Amino acid sequence: MKIITPLINWLENRACAPAYSGWVLIGIAIAFFGAGINTMAGWLYAISGVSFALLGIAAYLPPRSLLGLVVKRRPIAPVTAGEQLTIELEICNQTQQPVSLLQVTDLLPFVLGNPVQQSIDTILPNCKYHWVYHFPTQRRGVYRWHTVELGSGAPLGLFWCRRQREAAATAIVYPTVLPLTHCPLIDEMGTEDSANSDPRGRPLQTATTGLVRSLRPYRIGDPTRLIHWRSSARYGELRVRELEMITSGQEIIIALDSGGNWESESFEQAAIAAASMYFYAQKQQTFVKLWTASTGLIRGDRLVKETLAATTILEDTVATLPENYPLIWLTQNPSSLRALPVGSRWVLWQNMETGLGNWEYPGIILSAKQELQPQLQKPLS
Repeated sequence: MKIITPLINWLENRACAPAYSGWVLIGIAIAFFGAGINTMAGWLYAISGVSFALLGIAAYLPPRSLLGLVVKRRPIAPVTAGEQLTIELEICNQTQQPVSLLQVTDLLPFVLGNPVQQSIDTILPNCKYHWVYHFPTQRRGVYRWHTVELGSGAPLGLFWCRRQREAAATAIVYPTVLPLTHCPLIDEMGTEDSANSDPRGRPLQTATTGLVRSLRPYRIGDPTRLIHWRSSARYGELRVRELEMITSGQEIIIALDSGGNWESESFEQAAIAAASMYFYAQKQQTFVKLWTASTGLIRGDRLVKETLAATTILEDTVATLPENYPLIWLTQNPSSLRALPVGSRWVLWQNMETGLGNWEYPGIILSAKQELQPQLQKPLS
């Protein structure tokens, strides 16, 4: 069996291989031919000759029917993990003859899922078949594949052949962005610097409860604690305090230790945590950037999502970690917490909280076995 299967695959991809019915007809034709030799009966020779002729025609037609088919693929829109990819293919028949009984297989990478098949009854001459299917996703990533396989046994079904067509695809699956209602890592960032930033000796507040710059109409998603009730009553609509963000002139950097060694599940949580904190910080009107070992500092919604979708463990470090800006350092390596810049925070993935020292800056300890969102919202340790 180990020898027959590769042989059949080789025949199907380069010529054609008999189907089950083809093997049966081959056996019958050989039996009639053998009986004709033994008995010298002409009608037995005639039956075997017709059978072999039929087999020859059945072996010639399937590869010929695939010659004029061209496959085109439309770009795949990015989705978030858990959503479905929408994949669109066009199979064009550029010949003057209809193509029938066609099987199309999209050869997805095994890390994304099993290949998807579609049976097509008929494609008329110079016409197209538009195939759209939806494929569920489970984990973030950038998935690439290059080929679509066409198969046919038409018109008799005695032989089967397959041919591959180039149709490159790139599917980007973003990490999930958790709907954080609060995040102490972001909310309490810069509190040490803010306490000494007012020359009159009055401590300035953080970005989420900072100095009031102006009032503006309420927008969906604004924290209710920022509503200015007196002004809202005066104007007859909700008014929100727009705050002056004070972080000592520094930006917040969410840094993912993608150059380090991780457990797989912990790293997946870290990518989700980085995305969730980045967009939470933006929602709080904080100037924030993302850092990974392979990209350095980046910002922008789409670029951040694509970077976190593509990042992997043990990436080559092409950009050094910023030294003069406060970081939120996401890591599984406890020893890396000792060299963080002033005012930094940390998130450490570790199953056991024992054995930790007294770190200079506060942070939180997470476990990959627990739900991520409540862990990100717990107080700093």
